[in-house]
Amino acid sequence: MNAIAINGSPRTGGNTEILLKRCLERLKAEKIETEFVSVGTRLVKPCTACGQCAKMKNKTCAVKDDEFHPIFASMVKADIIVLGSPVYFGSATPNLMALLDRAGYVSRANGGLFARKLGGPIAVARRAGQNFTYAQLAFWYTINDMIVAGSTYWNIAIGRQAGDVKEDQEGLQTIDRFAENLAWLAHKLQA
Repeated sequence: MNAIAINGSPRTGGNTEILLKRCLERLKAEKIETEFVSVGTRLVKPCTACGQCAKMKNKTCAVKDDEFHPIFASMVKADIIVLGSPVYFGSATPNLMALLDRAGYVSRANGGLFARKLGGPIAVARRAGQNFTYAQLAFWYTINDMIVAGSTYWNIAIGRQAGDVKEDQEGLQTIDRFAENLAWLAHKLQA
C-alpha cells in the first residue's frame, strides 16, 4: 500500500504541510509507503475543457506543462490520496484546484482511475472558511468514486503563522484519527 499527500500551500513548512506530514508519519508507522508533493509554488496550468483526454484515452492531458503528468502518475499509483489546502478567500488554492480538475477529467475519461482509492481532505485557515474548503475537496473525492475516511471531526485546523496548528490540539487529534482510519481501511481492504 502507498499514500500520497498533496499540499496546495505555497508556504514551505507551513501549517498545511505540517498536518499532511503528520498524517503521512502515522501512515508510515502502519507500514504504508508515503510520498509528499507540494503544488503550491508549481505552475499547474488549469483545465481548458478541450476534451482531448476523452478522445485520447491514454491517461494524459493535452494541456502542456511540466508539473501535471508526474504528479498525476503518482496519484494513479497511490492507494491513498490525501489533499491539503489553506483557505484562500473561502476556497482551496488555485494550483491545487488546477491539478484536481485536470486529474479528475483524465481519470474519468480513462475508466475511473481513482475509483475506490482511499483518501480525504485537510483544510487550514486562520479564522474561518475551513468547512467550505473541506467540502470543496470532499466533492472531488466523491465525484471520482473514491472512499473518504472520516474522523472525530472534519479534518480542519486553525493557524495563520507557520507552526500555529501545533497549538490546535483538537485539530491535531482529528488528523491523527483520520490517519488511523485511513490505515485501518487500507489494511481491511488489502486483507
